[in-house]
Amino acid sequence: MREEAKIYLAGHRGMVGAAVERALRAGGYENLVTRKREELDLTDQSAVRDFYREEKPEVAIIAAARVGGIHANKSYPAAFIFENLAIAQNTIDGAYRAGVKRLLFLGSTCIYPKLAEQPMREEVLLTSALEPTNEAYAIAKIAGLKLCQFYRSQYGVCYHSAMPTNLYGPGDNYHPENSHVLPALIRRFHEAKERGAPEVVVWGTGSPRREFLHADDAAAGIVHLLQLDNPPNWVNLGCGTDVSIGDLARLVKAVVGYEGQLIFDKSKPDGTPRKLTDTSLIQSTGWNPAIPIEAGIAMTYGAFLEEMAEGRLRC
Repeated sequence: MREEAKIYLAGHRGMVGAAVERALRAGGYENLVTRKREELDLTDQSAVRDFYREEKPEVAIIAAARVGGIHANKSYPAAFIFENLAIAQNTIDGAYRAGVKRLLFLGSTCIYPKLAEQPMREEVLLTSALEPTNEAYAIAKIAGLKLCQFYRSQYGVCYHSAMPTNLYGPGDNYHPENSHVLPALIRRFHEAKERGAPEVVVWGTGSPRREFLHADDAAAGIVHLLQLDNPPNWVNLGCGTDVSIGDLARLVKAVVGYEGQLIFDKSKPDGTPRKLTDTSLIQSTGWNPAIPIEAGIAMTYGAFLEEMAEGRLRC
């Protein structure tokens, strides 16, 4: 990818998109095209086609999506599948119709089966049932991945996908009900510390294991993939190590400086028992993450405090 290439970045205001924009600009890529949601509705096919036709980008990075944690996925499955299917279809097909030769679509490791063998290799896709709590989102992301694969094979365009594991970092969503586990824990422990609350309750048993990747590491991996002449159709984007939710909660508790009790509500659902990616494929292309989870959580809590103080916390 040439430094002067015109790049369309969809979803630049989200956590991942903002990290990708930082990484691109740091790498000398200044010819970026972005649109806020109010300026371009990615679920509107005509609007997306008009945008591509007018801007004529050479490269497209699709980091836009409707996202949320277990509660949001369970509560709004119709919205999750509809909006994410529309975004994938419109941005990928619109790019092809406008002559965009290179496109990277961001999915999620929730595309893999609930009981996939761990660590999850790219080849386990569609081999068994998905996790029911995020099935709607996963199906939409699988559709986007397959669109890229089939457009590449039929039309000869270099459309490919990256499947990030659980991401966290500056600009995360701290909504009290719809956020993912790590930002939810940061907010919960911080507010408990501020109130002097005697305990913090965490959903589930604490035994499920999850993998976490800092958004800046994910962005570096995405930029790396765009440099490859022949990237995989889809590739896991993770760190290859995981941590139990219980240990994660204890780590966040320590970083925040909360001194009360940690209680696990075993009546609440755990979700998938374990989600760990096999990262050997992306490692074989020469990329590895650089931010350990301990340092990453400390950085993220610092960003949380800064965003809250400046009134720009996403919640």
